[in-house]
Amino acid sequence: MSLVAVGTVAFDNIETPFGNAHRVVGGACTYISLAASYFVKPVRIVSVIGDDFPEEMLEYMKQRGVDLDGLQIREGEKSFFWAGKYHRDLNTRDTLDTQLNVLATFNPILPKHYRDAQYVMLGNLTPQVQLQVLKQLKHRPKLVVMDTMNFWMDTALADLMKVLKKVDVLTINDEEARQLSGEHSLVKAAHVIHKMGPKFLIIKKGEHGALLFHRGEIFFAPALPLAEVIDPTGAGDTFAGGFIGWLAKTDDISFKNMKRAIVYGSAMASFCVEKFSIERLRGLTPAMIEKRVQQFAALVHF
Repeated sequence: MSLVAVGTVAFDNIETPFGNAHRVVGGACTYISLAASYFVKPVRIVSVIGDDFPEEMLEYMKQRGVDLDGLQIREGEKSFFWAGKYHRDLNTRDTLDTQLNVLATFNPILPKHYRDAQYVMLGNLTPQVQLQVLKQLKHRPKLVVMDTMNFWMDTALADLMKVLKKVDVLTINDEEARQLSGEHSLVKAAHVIHKMGPKFLIIKKGEHGALLFHRGEIFFAPALPLAEVIDPTGAGDTFAGGFIGWLAKTDDISFKNMKRAIVYGSAMASFCVEKFSIERLRGLTPAMIEKRVQQFAALVHF
């Protein structure tokens, strides 16, 4: 099934209590596409970079089955850059630097063969860019998944509400769910957000797992206890890539299969945090992923 992913392809500087990584590959679209590529190919991406982005990384993405026809490369310009420092608990972080660079004037253009996508993953970008992508599609996709953040709730709420009316699944964290809905209870928050458009709501709770809401039904998937967590950057996007990748592979968007997709997304995210940047996502095998999924199943089976 055809899958289009929209988001940033970027550089990161990362500081954690366990080390530093300087100018490593990051960006929502990078994590989403690499995670999804373990389930479905091609993964067609829509993003923008400068001519400073490493050719080796672009070649690796192609080898993984990532279609780069929708990736704009701006000559003489720099790629998006983010720097952050994580606190001891790894759940909170401080942004040290953000350089929009090519992202400041990003106008997403979908190649013709992208426009009949059945599955669309709208990574965390301005709601205006997300709307521009949806307007270029030939028809309503089978499933549209959207990620967003509190910054857009503060600065672009009107456009955000327009996008919400056009998506099927919204993924946000618990703090963002409370802000968007005005409700403290996550159950009540889900009820309010469903009325905004999304039929399904995924509330991510970091090391405490994720909740899936749909028409009064609730599913909870725990996070896998790991001996070592090095870098949580990109975990949420890796989760989203695994989630939509599984759905596109199985071509089944029932609530029952979404529960499985949550577990596959969580499994991919559990790999991501074990090393800096995308390094742990390299070289995974289906057997490794299935073993990790079974570890999740063992956590909740009784």
